[in-house]
Formats: sequence, structure tokens, C-alpha cells
Amino acid sequence: MINKRLQDFKIVLASQSSRRQYLLKELGLDFEIISTDVQEEYPDTLTPEETAIFLAEKKAESFDTSRMEEKMIIVAADTIVSLDGEILGKPGNYEEALTMLKKLSGKRHEVITGVCIKSRDKKKLFHVTSLVYFKELCDEEIEYYINNFRPYDKAGGYGIQEWIGYIGISKLEGSFFNVMGLPVKEVYEELLKNYSYLC
Repeated sequence: MINKRLQDFKIVLASQSSRRQYLLKELGLDFEIISTDVQEEYPDTLTPEETAIFLAEKKAESFDTSRMEEKMIIVAADTIVSLDGEILGKPGNYEEALTMLKKLSGKRHEVITGVCIKSRDKKKLFHVTSLVYFKELCDEEIEYYINNFRPYDKAGGYGIQEWIGYIGISKLEGSFFNVMGLPVKEVYEELLKNYSYLC
């Protein structure tokens, strides 16, 4: 098991996201959680892919390096939604969520998760992109979803694992879990490659 191969390391998830915590736990890993009070601000010159990586690295770098133990691994991630190059962040209120979902309705968009895996002696940055296709959503469907699920903590104003994902997503190219917030296969592979002799 991967957790036995990595048992000498202290893994720290730099995220308060319940979805990322769930997905990392499902890998069979023991880990601690640290809070990252990082403003999700970024240079407007960056591409969507660069933005996701920039924010993930920013979260990892917010951890006090003087507290890093020799065998500590920090995992940080940030997920963004990009529609025709426009980055849709987390909606601040009902109206913003409504606007975002109306923009996404009937269209294809990209969900990009940037990941930073960092220890004292190395750092790995990468991103994973999934393509998500929404059917044409009617106003009643959008309003029902926002009122009942209040997706204000989710990029693009929706969660694929929630009601709107069941009824609204017609096609997905790429990783489902990436859209949830963490590309677990790629995280698993990078941990094995850098910190384990398994496989």
C-alpha cells in the first residue's frame, strides 16, 4: 500500500476543502491539514493553466518553511474554471453564481487544477485539465441549484458531484476527480515517483 511506502513522511494538505480532504483520504494516505489564508489574487498576464499553478504554489509557499521537517511533504492545489479564456472564480453571492452558470449553460469549459507538491529538497508543479460540457440549463434549474446547494465556495459556481452535475453535464473529457478539486491519479503518481520505490 502507498501509505506504508510513505509512512516515514509526514504529509500535509494545505487546504480546508472538504472535497480535497476526502479525495486524498481515499488514496489511503494519513495526513494533517493546515489552514492557508491566501488571497486568490494573481497577475492578469497569466494563462489559465499558469494561474492554477501560481495559486497552488502560493498556497504551498504560505507554509512557514522554518517549520518544515526533513520528511514532510506539502500538497497544495487550486482549481479554476476557464470559459473561452475567461477565468470564473468563486461566486461571492447569488447574482454572481447565477451569471456564471448562465455563461456555462450549453457550452464547453475547461476545469484546470494546479498542484504543488513540496518537501525541503524538492518541489513539483503541474496542472491537469478536464473538459466539461453543460447542456442548456433553464433558469428554474439554475435557480433551484443555487438556492439549495449555495455553491459559493466552488470555482465556476458549481460542483460536479452535486445535483447540477447529475442533470446538467452531458459530457466529460478527462478526470472527474480533477473537476471535484484534486487529480488524485496524478498526485498518486507524483508521490510514488518522488518519495517511494513502489512500482
